[in-house]
Amino acid sequence: MPDPFANVTDTLSTPARSSFAVTPSDSTDFLNTGIVPKRLYVTTGGTLAVQMLGDAGSISLGTVAAGFLDLRVRKVLSTGTTATGIFGFY
Repeated sequence: MPDPFANVTDTLSTPARSSFAVTPSDSTDFLNTGIVPKRLYVTTGGTLAVQMLGDAGSISLGTVAAGFLDLRVRKVLSTGTTATGIFGFY
């Protein structure tokens, strides 16, 4: 059976089609990779330090629970992040 969503224009409200493992890094900017995730998935909760897509500075999100986070981020920072098993969905 063909994919009924194959010809749907990809927007923020359409389902994610792919995922990738996120290695927290203070230097990796998703804007430079060409793939900015629609949301993140955290396997093991903990502190999550990120730079949001529209911000110049970073934010520490305290203790986040395992699960999906509706965040558009340009960086998942290694400094301050204790959450593990992070995936980006796009």
